[in-house]
Amino acid sequence: MNLFALFQSRFPTDTSLPFLETETGRSLTFDALDQTTARYAGLIRSLGAAPGDRVAVQVEKSVESMLLYLACLRAGVVYLPLNSAYRESEIAYFLGDATPKIFVHASKDADWIEPICQSLNIAHQFTMDAEGKVQAGSGDWAKNAANGTPMVGFENRNDDDLAAILYTSGTTGRSKGAMLTHLNLSSNALTLHRAWGFQPDDVLLHTLPLFHVHGLFVALNTILLNGGKMIFHTRFDAPAAIAAMQRATVFMGVPTYYTRLLAEPAFDAACCEHMRLFVSGSAPMLAETFSEFAARTGHHILERYGMTETGMITSNPLHGERRGGTVGFALPGV
Repeated sequence: MNLFALFQSRFPTDTSLPFLETETGRSLTFDALDQTTARYAGLIRSLGAAPGDRVAVQVEKSVESMLLYLACLRAGVVYLPLNSAYRESEIAYFLGDATPKIFVHASKDADWIEPICQSLNIAHQFTMDAEGKVQAGSGDWAKNAANGTPMVGFENRNDDDLAAILYTSGTTGRSKGAMLTHLNLSSNALTLHRAWGFQPDDVLLHTLPLFHVHGLFVALNTILLNGGKMIFHTRFDAPAAIAAMQRATVFMGVPTYYTRLLAEPAFDAACCEHMRLFVSGSAPMLAETFSEFAARTGHHILERYGMTETGMITSNPLHGERRGGTVGFALPGV
């Protein structure tokens, strides 16, 4: 099944309900999500991108970049997110290796990106800028999509068809593109949704990047399966995150996020009284951080482990003992 179709099947009956709100007060309903991804997918199709073609994206985190990921799933093309910190030599390698048909990037990088695209004969380039730097919804990609014909429905895909390619941090030689199928992503998201006990009223506080498995698949895919609400911050800011926890129930972060929360003198159990679950991954967490967080807040962080190639593999239990410095047990199906 197309992963987007799975997400769509979990949307609430009342699609006027909000799917996300940003730190600037912007709101996006499920209906707007559906309509915008239909326009984005329509633009992808109009450019001649067929199922299996790659769409490379190197932009700052924004609502629009999240919707572009979903539109790629909907259109049946392969989503290729790239770290916004990459520069000429890295981008030339990734684009030359993956051979995308479409490349969406920040407008500020056009002067050095355009020669690379020309040398590699990349058919289509568009810009997309971060929310807050330009008016929301602007940028060459959004303007072109607004004038096109929306896609109706979604592209039928098989379980083993590619959904995304993410380049790993190569331990030998250059980074390698991990080829992830619709079933890779759906099965892992469904497993995490069950293992971490998501409930209809859960609200995810999302502060992670979207070019990495953690923010893109572990966090975003799981809350989409829940058909619930997300508080969407374009970057992690400890005071802003603490304030948002009054309206959230689940937070996913890297260990440095937790050390930065603990560095805030005002951060205590009262700040977390609305929270159900704290999850950590992407790097090892010091046992001291785990213990200090528990002492300060009463919450035991759930640490888990995964890989770009596999998604999540292990997790500390939702119910029962969570041990600092460990990544728990193999997840169901692993």
